[in-house]
Amino acid sequence: MPISSGFVVPVIAASEWVVMGLDWLQLAICALAIAFAGARLTRLADAIGEKTGMSGSLIGLVLLAAVTSLPELTTGIGAVTVTDAPNIALGDVLGSAVFNLALLVLLDVLHRPETIYRRASTGHILSAASAVIMLSVVGAGVLLEREHVVPRLGSVGAYTPLLVLLYLLAMRSIFSYESQQTRSAQPAGPQRYAGLSLRSASLAFAAFACVVTLAGIWLPVVGSRIADEMGWTRTFVGTLLVAGATSLPEVVVTLAALRLRALDMAIGGLLGSNLFDLLIIAVDDVLYMKGPILADVSPVHAVTAFSAVMMSGAVIVGLVYRPRHRYLGTMTVVSAALLAVYLINVYVLFVHRE
Repeated sequence: MPISSGFVVPVIAASEWVVMGLDWLQLAICALAIAFAGARLTRLADAIGEKTGMSGSLIGLVLLAAVTSLPELTTGIGAVTVTDAPNIALGDVLGSAVFNLALLVLLDVLHRPETIYRRASTGHILSAASAVIMLSVVGAGVLLEREHVVPRLGSVGAYTPLLVLLYLLAMRSIFSYESQQTRSAQPAGPQRYAGLSLRSASLAFAAFACVVTLAGIWLPVVGSRIADEMGWTRTFVGTLLVAGATSLPEVVVTLAALRLRALDMAIGGLLGSNLFDLLIIAVDDVLYMKGPILADVSPVHAVTAFSAVMMSGAVIVGLVYRPRHRYLGTMTVVSAALLAVYLINVYVLFVHRE
């Protein structure tokens, strides 16, 4: 009956729009929760650093990097154990890596009057160089798994223990360097958080870290639904949509650190988060029961991995060369290169179809 059929179609379409709207609302709620908690993490981390005598770079590398990477950790675990979406798991990690490096562009534009590369500690070179090595392992693993030439250790690839070893070596070298710098540094000035005890700061830090974690657990579920509803590939959703949401803590923490004039904390948090994110790939591989995770993902992830390699290399050049001039009064040539590589990577992911 034409009247009946004409009536049913709009109802179905409307119900689909309602479901899609609810999924996007859930994604927005998760993002807002992460942003709310992340805004408070920086000051608490700064207070903990003051109480313990840790440098801004080390605070960023240890505390902020680990906490702001918790959404990627929970998202990856959920993606490989609940939703069976390895592309979202890997895309979230690699997408967060390029997104974090792109945040250095924003940091460079907002930091006045000097460029961030003139003021940043040279110790960040260790973090960026370690990320180059680990990213290269992941990128090569994605390509070599297509040819079935990567050795396997049970259900995981040989790259998993290698990533763990590289991460531990990176942490050891960075801790050693920062310890030497701390011993030779000038005595600290007056305390800015005299009214806040180390115990109170630590408890509050842990509470907001839990908020970030819980919000991150739900992201892969919502991301998978949106991918199906919008007809997008899960590689695209994982690398851009979910990665952007799980990188919200980095955005908030970076801007908050800039407001506190803690530049090394901001940069250390971003580069340290990349190292921790790459370690998450090893965790995801262990939990993925169908075999090595890189064997079941799209080869386009190699593009993102090597984009992050190029961007990390540009950061190393900036920290060594220390450019002082900004083009058109906005950003340095290093930041322009970072932005160009990031946009090219976004374009490749958008036009790619599995």
